Amino acid sequence: MKSSLTFIWEIAKIVIIALLIVVPIRTFLFQPFFVKGQSMEPSFENGDYLIIDELTLRLRTPERGEVVVFKYPHDISQRYIKRIIGLPGETVNVEGGKVLIFDNKGEQVLNESSYLPSGVFTPGTIKMTLDKNQYFVLGDNRLASSDSRVWGVLPREDIIGRVVIRAWPFAALAKFGAPAY
Repeated sequence: MKSSLTFIWEIAKIVIIALLIVVPIRTFLFQPFFVKGQSMEPSFENGDYLIIDELTLRLRTPERGEVVVFKYPHDISQRYIKRIIGLPGETVNVEGGKVLIFDNKGEQVLNESSYLPSGVFTPGTIKMTLDKNQYFVLGDNRLASSDSRVWGVLPREDIIGRVVIRAWPFAALAKFGAPAY
């Protein structure tokens, strides 16, 4: 009887130690995310398993080009994944299939060649000026994405974290960061 109680106590200690390690990491540092849908193709496919870094964006502001996971502004129980295109204080103009950014340096056509295949254009016509703590996000599959062109700006407080690793499928294992513009 004593040996079975000792065994149960040892198992309980292992479970408690594991929970003390895993729960804070999962809650405050990293969390998994499964891609659902086609809005981020070709960068991410339906069913991809991603690791989201929650800590970095608590210490700094998101950068243009980073892929973020966030609470959908019109239903915070849903999670979306999109690429940050417009930053606070900028004006984003989608026109003629291109994305134009107006900031304190003037106007620039956004060069998205590092993550979009050639020939991909951005449909729609919209001009939006972002306030403090607002972002303009787009899916990489511009023809099949519900994004800022449809539902408006993304508030900073809705951003959960940024994609850092695609862990599955294993053959497509990759690390992600913001592209250079």
